[in-house]
Amino acid sequence: MTQTRTFLLFAWLMVAALLWMEWNKERQPQADAAPATTQAAVPSASGAVPTATVPGSAPSPMASAAPAAAAPSVQLKNDVLALQLDGRSITGAQLLKYPQTRAAGSPPVVLFDADPSRYFVARSGWVAANGGEVALQAEAGAHDAVLAAGAAEVSQRFIATTAEGLQLRRTYTLARGSYALKVRDELVNAGAAPWSGQVDRQLLRNPPVAKRGMTNPEAFSLSGAAWWSPEDKYKKRKYTNFVDDGPLDQQVTGGWIALSQHYFLTAWVPPKNQPELYSLGVQGAIHSIAARGEKINLAPGQRYVSDAILWVGPKLAEQLEPTAPGLERAMDYGYFTVLSQPIHWLLTKLHKITRNWGWAIVLLVVLIKSLLYPLSAAQYKSMAKMRRFQPRIEQLKERYGDDKQKFQMAMLELYKKEKINPAGGCLPILIQMPVFLALYYVLLEAVELRQAPWIMGWVNDLTARDPFFILPVLNAGIMFLTQKMTPMVGMDPMQKKMMQMMPLVMGVMFAFFPAGLVLYWVTNGALGMLQQWWNTKRYADAPAKA
Repeated sequence: MTQTRTFLLFAWLMVAALLWMEWNKERQPQADAAPATTQAAVPSASGAVPTATVPGSAPSPMASAAPAAAAPSVQLKNDVLALQLDGRSITGAQLLKYPQTRAAGSPPVVLFDADPSRYFVARSGWVAANGGEVALQAEAGAHDAVLAAGAAEVSQRFIATTAEGLQLRRTYTLARGSYALKVRDELVNAGAAPWSGQVDRQLLRNPPVAKRGMTNPEAFSLSGAAWWSPEDKYKKRKYTNFVDDGPLDQQVTGGWIALSQHYFLTAWVPPKNQPELYSLGVQGAIHSIAARGEKINLAPGQRYVSDAILWVGPKLAEQLEPTAPGLERAMDYGYFTVLSQPIHWLLTKLHKITRNWGWAIVLLVVLIKSLLYPLSAAQYKSMAKMRRFQPRIEQLKERYGDDKQKFQMAMLELYKKEKINPAGGCLPILIQMPVFLALYYVLLEAVELRQAPWIMGWVNDLTARDPFFILPVLNAGIMFLTQKMTPMVGMDPMQKKMMQMMPLVMGVMFAFFPAGLVLYWVTNGALGMLQQWWNTKRYADAPAKA
């Protein structure tokens, strides 16, 4: 196999891999379009959405609980997150550090939203054994709570007292710079009779229409539910598969549940020592995932405390990891997790040096090429030998004419005699392919690269295509020059024509890929071309005599 054949193999493998990933998405049912065609379940005045579970799953206590009286909402805001709370539900969430677009004055990204067409809320409620829900109200005189200058955290409190004498005090707390909302429930049975009940934490959403397309980053990112357990680790399910893949009824201690989307995540992390029953639900267009706590029994005068965390924000690995075991896996790299995680870590370290994600990608390529240089040097040495023996191979071709089998056998015999390794170029290029695809998933999931510029006025967003197509043109030019430097030994006219078309084919395909990915490949190709030019001169010798 010559260098050109190796490159052709790589190109088609890469295209096949991307098409395979897209095919897997296209074959899914079109249920994500449900909001446009299905009547969504409209929240009641209390904010309740009836939750019909997937057939065979356990019903949620909240679905049958008596509706709680509508409670006025108040704001809880730190320096990065603004939440709207009504005691039981978080009905609004704005990510203050993440504008929706790069345009000046762009509003922040909105996650939770009570509008029925975009319905997305987090809910946590206590339900008594008799079916009655404990109705929380803001403390008397409560008002919007905003993090004060110099303060470490900000809190909101809600209280409830039932007719049976159960007292519930809930405290929501946000630390400075944190997307992890701490939810602390303190229950005291001040009545004369025992009380029993359980907590139900839910995430409910009317999911947006799924975006598709091989070059659309959002088409490859998980849009749906995810959960984690110490036994089964990370699991996920797209909105389109909530019903088709059957019920989720799993008893978990020390896990979490989440709804994931491109770059952003909402997740409930229940108490680590409390068993929870995980379930999925669908009602009309509303999809939900719930974690139901085990039933607790409080004797008169007895007290119980439950601490949970609600993550509402971007997928930041360095913050997700300490929040809960396995929560960093919500950065879903699919099959390439084993490579994407270290690449993301390395990119983060390189960014601390460059202060620019584009230059961090360039440095990443330099490091990879340096590590692979011993293999590349062997490849170029083999190519130089093949160049020297090209006249003899052409003579063999003339001698055997159209008898391709005899020509191939004679050429292999020559390779064996002269100790030429025709497959010397395969390994470095094949190693590059999984790295290339792993980086693609890093660009999909790493919110740090969202809207990150490389060179202002040109590449203003590394996760979007190059607006002027300069990088794809550079990539095609580098491929063309590399071809000219590569010996096409033993290649028939049809193969040569295919190779001549490859720069154009790859240039068109790369024109719609994220600019950061094309930058990686342009840098890789440019360094490879320089290495090839240098080593060709280094190993150059007079043509071998026939």
